[in-house]
Amino acid sequence: MPTARIGVIGGSGLYQMAGLTDVEEVTLSTPFGEPSDAFFIGTLAGERVAFLPRHARGHKLLPTEIPFRANIYAMKMLGVERIISASAVGSLREELKPMDIVFPDQFFDRTRHRVSTFFGGGLAAHITFADPVCAELADTLEQAGRAELRGVAIHRGGTYICMEGPAFSTKAESEVYRSWGMSVIGMTNLQEAKLAREAEICYATMALVTDYDCWHPDHDSVTIEMVIQYLNSNAENAQKLIASAIGSLAGKARTCKCEHALRHAIITSPDNITSDAKQRLKAIIGKYIS
Repeated sequence: MPTARIGVIGGSGLYQMAGLTDVEEVTLSTPFGEPSDAFFIGTLAGERVAFLPRHARGHKLLPTEIPFRANIYAMKMLGVERIISASAVGSLREELKPMDIVFPDQFFDRTRHRVSTFFGGGLAAHITFADPVCAELADTLEQAGRAELRGVAIHRGGTYICMEGPAFSTKAESEVYRSWGMSVIGMTNLQEAKLAREAEICYATMALVTDYDCWHPDHDSVTIEMVIQYLNSNAENAQKLIASAIGSLAGKARTCKCEHALRHAIITSPDNITSDAKQRLKAIIGKYIS
C-alpha cells in the first residue's frame, strides 16, 4: 500500500489537488466502510500527500452522508500524521468577509445524527478535546497564508460551529449563534477533528468564507452565482496556501501532543478487550494494545 505523511481533505469547490505529481489513485476499504472517494496520492513540495474529496467527486454526498470514520481511518492506514482540512463556511461576524480565510481554534457541535468516535462495541476511550485544533499545524497554515496570499485577509482563532444541515440556518438560529460568540458556520469539520484526535493525527481547519450567514442585512443580495464565484476563487487560494504549508512541513517531525492522544485515554482493561475490537481498531490502538 502506498503511504503519505500529510492528508488533505477538500471541501465544497476543492475536488482535486493541483500540483501533485506521480499520482496514484488508491481505493481503500476500512472496518468502517468505504471512504468518500478514492484517494489521490502524489508528491507536492517534496512530500507525499493523500488528497480526498470530502463530498466525493461531483459533490454527491450530503454532510450527513459523509463516512467520516472511514475517511479518517483510511488516512491512518496510509500513514498520515497531519490533516489539512479545507472547508467552505458562512461568516457570523461582520469582520470575516467573503473570500477571507479563517483558521479557527475551537469547535461547537450542533449536529444530531452522526457518530463521532471510533470507540464503542466493547472498547471505551475518552480523549481530551479542550483544544481541538493542532496549534503547530495551524501556525504553519497561518504563516503560509500570510506569505502566499497578499491580497487575502487571514484570520487566526475563533469558533467553527458545526450544524447538521443540509438546510442552512434560520435567521433565529443565526442570531443565536452570533450571540454565543461563534465565528463561522459549516457542516463537516467537527466530526473530522474528533476522529483525527482519536487517531492521533494532527488536524487543522482552513475555513474559506463564501458568504455571510442569513443574519446579515445584505444576505438577500447574495446570488448563487456569487457564491460559486467565491468557491472557485477560494479553491485557487487554498491550493496555493496548502502547497506552501506542505513545503514548510516536509520532513518536519511533530513536537505537539497529538501523536500521544490515546496514551491515557483507553479506559477498558486490556484483558477485557475482545479480539474483534482489537482487529477493528488495529491501525489506531495497535501501538498500545496488541
